[in-house]
Amino acid sequence: MSRSTPRVLGQQLLAAGAVDALQLEGALDEQRRTGERLGEVLVRRGTDAGAVAAALAAQLRLPYVPAPLVPEAAALRLVNGSLAARLRIVPLAATDRTLRVAMADPLDAAAIDDLQFQTGRRVEPVVAVPRAIEVALAAYEASAVDAILGRLPGKGAHPDEEVRALRRASEAAPVVALVDLMMARAAQHRASDIHIEPAGDRLRVRVRVDGVLRPLLELPRETGGAFVSRLKVMADLDIAVKRKPQDGRGSARIDGRELALRVSTLPAQGGEKVVIRLLEADNAGQRLDALGFDDATSLRFQRLLDRSHGVLLVTGPTGSGKTTTLYAALSTLDRERRNLITLEDPVEYRLEGLTQVQVHKRAGLGFAAALRAVLRQDPDVIMVGELRDRETVETAMAAALTGHLVLSTLHTNDAPSAATRLAEMGAAPYLVAGGLIGVLAQRLARRLCGHCARRVTAPSERLRELGLPARDADIAEAVGCPHCDGTGYRGRVGIFELLVVSPAVRQLVLRRAPAHAIRDAARVAGCRSLAQDAWDKVLGGLTTLDEVAPLLALFADDAPSCPSCGEATRPGYRVCPACGHTLRRRCRCGTRVDPAWHRCASCGAALRPDADGRGHPLGEPAHDTT
Repeated sequence: MSRSTPRVLGQQLLAAGAVDALQLEGALDEQRRTGERLGEVLVRRGTDAGAVAAALAAQLRLPYVPAPLVPEAAALRLVNGSLAARLRIVPLAATDRTLRVAMADPLDAAAIDDLQFQTGRRVEPVVAVPRAIEVALAAYEASAVDAILGRLPGKGAHPDEEVRALRRASEAAPVVALVDLMMARAAQHRASDIHIEPAGDRLRVRVRVDGVLRPLLELPRETGGAFVSRLKVMADLDIAVKRKPQDGRGSARIDGRELALRVSTLPAQGGEKVVIRLLEADNAGQRLDALGFDDATSLRFQRLLDRSHGVLLVTGPTGSGKTTTLYAALSTLDRERRNLITLEDPVEYRLEGLTQVQVHKRAGLGFAAALRAVLRQDPDVIMVGELRDRETVETAMAAALTGHLVLSTLHTNDAPSAATRLAEMGAAPYLVAGGLIGVLAQRLARRLCGHCARRVTAPSERLRELGLPARDADIAEAVGCPHCDGTGYRGRVGIFELLVVSPAVRQLVLRRAPAHAIRDAARVAGCRSLAQDAWDKVLGGLTTLDEVAPLLALFADDAPSCPSCGEATRPGYRVCPACGHTLRRRCRCGTRVDPAWHRCASCGAALRPDADGRGHPLGEPAHDTT
């Protein structure tokens, strides 16, 4: 798969009959466009992976090892499973001076150097197909788990000694090794959360990667007590408490990375369910453009951050990346000449130049109390983890009016709904109108893998299923490769909607106008909807239609924004003037109206005719729809 001599590999595959001249030329054309290795392109286009690996081995004058890969015990003892998984290698045989390893990419000099340093032996690579490597690594992990399980301690002899027995078991080397193995594997998969849950006679371990849960391990049910107790000890929880939920924090060091752990336990049928949030404490201050902002939205958002005072909110559901966005925003500010203070529960990331305060409500330091105290610390910028109640909202708005820039989060579906949500929480309209300067609503979608994504023509039937007009447009599609564990996705990209509070919006807030009126004014002022940004991300090749389909469906009835193209419409519109999409209608009573109806099925009111003349009988009073 060498980039420097792609023709040599191609000619070898031609000679072996693995590809024909037309297939090779098509792959070479794609390689020139994408910059990928020829072998990767050929495998994705349907060439047998074994034939490509054998040709690569011949090109590099290395041995080729077909599946299955069978490691020797001596080689396995030299390389632990964590290192093998990180380097994507399988140790096959070892001598006093050498180590023979199977690699899908024998040109990975960094992996070879790392392995030689770790083992003190000269590495002799052989070539294997990526799938054989993955299967062998899975077996590698299973054998490691079985070995650890075989050394687990038994239960305490007497029920009265259960807590002491669990304490001893949680400190036993095999249990510690099993938890460390789980943590290491979760980190290698880039997991954000680990779920440990009883499932019949097994203890199931799953990890959330890019927002989707996938299986990691299965353990015998009898290991649950010691395993969960070890996690409780790490989070400073009471191992004797099993019938009440508990929350704690801890830390772990994995492959040189310091991870902060947020541990939550919940009593469940058959045992306790444990969820661990993995946070890389030093992974703060990402660039805004790396989150998925387009140039225009990034510029407008940065202008809001450059203001000396006001409240800037980031909204969205739990897990939509609000805290990451806030820290990216903080990283753009001058932390040398300005006093920046954060109030968080808990403090998730570390960023130099900030004063970070851990809110502790039970100790009498809630968000509102902490915010009042911070205002006496001569702050320039304050980041409040969340606006949870009326007192905190009013204090934040008052701080903005007295010359401070306040950043915070709120739970709303979109940006225009934030102002009405603040009013529902009891904040005075004049405070909201005077203090609020902008709202950024966001969601996350899985980002297409840069190695295996491809562009296809949008399938008309799939578009119609989603309520979108069929159109000739190139969209992205996931294919799957070793770089993304075969899912077709790696990482996530943000989908954004930025509302800058204009004088027109400010007047609507003062009048307690409903969300749809604020949304209408925002669209007229150029606010692009979440639906429009989602569709743009698909057309831009960053994600897929399936990833954003739930978001498009959520806002399908969200006039005045067209769910197809996101362009501004009006509540009375039947058809989007930009793309021709037929907008769904609702009667004033709230019932969704079918275009063929003459009367509302709920209240019986006559409906206005549509553009094609259908609707209510002539002479009857018309009941307007929205």
